Amino acid sequence: MKFAVAFAAILLAAPAWAQQADPELTSRCAPCHGPNGVSKFGSVPNLAGQNAPYLLNQLRAFHTGKRAHKEMRYMSRNMTAAEMEAIAAYFSSLPPR
Repeated sequence: MKFAVAFAAILLAAPAWAQQADPELTSRCAPCHGPNGVSKFGSVPNLAGQNAPYLLNQLRAFHTGKRAHKEMRYMSRNMTAAEMEAIAAYFSSLPPR
């Protein structure tokens, strides 16, 4: 029960995290994923409207090398946990397309 309450609180707080996302940080994603999280490249996934925990888990996997992707490993290599959370929250708060 406590886990469910904590998880719900995290999901409800996500839009507040999104407002705190550093524009410079999220702009690094734009060349591939688009400024609004919608990619113009068929091989690059859209991030807008994705589930925040999913995005965070993917960033962590790229960061640790658990998920192999040369460019994403490079982009995430110096990200802090707070930066990854902010990026995930930001893109999850955008309208999906």
